[in-house]
Amino acid sequence: MRNKKAFLAIDIFYLCLLAAGPIFAIMLKVLFTPQSDDINISGALVFFTLRLPFFDLPISETQVNSWVVIWSVLWLCKYITHGISARGEMKRQIIAEWVVEKTKNLVKGNMGEYFAPFAPFVAAIMGLSAFSSLMTLIGLYPPTSDINTTAGWAILVFFLITYYKFKCGPVHYLKSFGDPVPFLAPLNIISEFATPVSMAFRHYGNVLSGSVISVLVAVALKGLSNLIFGKLPGILGSFPFLQIGIPAVLSVYFDIFSGLLQAFIFAMLTMLYVAGGFPAEDYAAKKAKRAAKKAKSKQNS
Repeated sequence: MRNKKAFLAIDIFYLCLLAAGPIFAIMLKVLFTPQSDDINISGALVFFTLRLPFFDLPISETQVNSWVVIWSVLWLCKYITHGISARGEMKRQIIAEWVVEKTKNLVKGNMGEYFAPFAPFVAAIMGLSAFSSLMTLIGLYPPTSDINTTAGWAILVFFLITYYKFKCGPVHYLKSFGDPVPFLAPLNIISEFATPVSMAFRHYGNVLSGSVISVLVAVALKGLSNLIFGKLPGILGSFPFLQIGIPAVLSVYFDIFSGLLQAFIFAMLTMLYVAGGFPAEDYAAKKAKRAAKKAKSKQNS
């Protein structure tokens, strides 16, 4: 009984820490958002600006909510993995094992056995992206609606792509721009830098457009409701009847389905671009050649 109470207390502690981040972000939004009846689609709210010697650093909803997502995901993982055992009797452990297994299979199926250690990275991308987009469900600004967030992720992926393309050396990397024919090198160079740009704008554009459309439809329904039912007596005339239900249906698509879909697409593009840029056959041949050369040098010595 004592162990059960201690276990439950730790669970409650983890859940409280998990909820502390979103509650903190909601409080900041309430305190710093100016009151207005107009439509506000101006982007992330700037809380304050740090005056630095060479540039000013604005601290906005994007940075705060990104850290809130990281904080919440951390304590969610702590909660799910609390009390795991070899038997796996708890439902949360079954869910955690299912997520790990599916992520590993997804990485192996799209990237191959060589990239099996990429599973935690891919899971982190999907988790951060999905939870960032889902923040709209609690009225918070989703970090994925800021181009700086998705651009940062895309640049990181670009560095990974370039790193694995360099596995066979800089000469091989430069020669790859001439495939399949040398005169396509300018187009291949443009395509190399267009990859992170397209990844960033695709994710950012889809999430932002969903948020904007949801706000515009909700406001339009409020105006239409006032036009149709405005002549009703008392509070009935000002009650937005048409805003009941319809925005929720749109939210299911734009906030949930579209947000989760974009997280999956971004992770899939990451896997395909990194694995596609890695010259696996040439790298294996290079390793075999090095091994043969090393074995031959040992024999001669």
